[in-house]
Amino acid sequence: MAMLLPLILTIFAFIGGAHLAMDTTAGERERQSLEPLLATPVPRAALVGGKMLAAVLLGLLSMLLILLSFKITASLVSGMGRQMDVSFLAMGKLLLTLFPLVLIGAALIGALAAGAKSMKEAQSHIMWLMMLPMLPAYGLMAYPLKDTAMWQYAVPFLSQNQLIQKITRGEVASLGQWGLYLASSLGLAAALWALAVWRYKQEKLAISG
Repeated sequence: MAMLLPLILTIFAFIGGAHLAMDTTAGERERQSLEPLLATPVPRAALVGGKMLAAVLLGLLSMLLILLSFKITASLVSGMGRQMDVSFLAMGKLLLTLFPLVLIGAALIGALAAGAKSMKEAQSHIMWLMMLPMLPAYGLMAYPLKDTAMWQYAVPFLSQNQLIQKITRGEVASLGQWGLYLASSLGLAAALWALAVWRYKQEKLAISG
């Protein structure tokens, strides 16, 4: 459970809003409903922000349902499951940990979908995107690391993995670890959002087919 839970949570947080992010870009382009939207005098940053917000809200809703089911399940089982921290405070910390990952996933998938001409082409990215959260988990299985090194909290997916394990074990992360994690994760999300805005400003996005 200690190895699988971070993997499950990071994967679903990362791609929780993927379908909506793809549908509002590649799907609208395929249905030829994106061109009229791009012709309006709305800034491209606002368009990207609105689409990203919708995907993030859907991703957060899925995370709330997953965390609720995890809390209920862990409360009912016996043995090792009883040793995991499933308090509401721990669930809140997990949601805070996963929130930047939802932002990163929505922004990255939105940027990739902006270059796709159809939903099928956009969906082709999902397989390798799902591999990204798995790499740190497999790496930790082969080469376990102590979670005391600060640099780990600046590495995407690895930082979430370490924080999730800390929280479920009932350990407390330092303010420095939280600060480095949130700064690096939100910074990456902002950079990917800027990339998506740049992709939306390209004229070829308004060309279907």
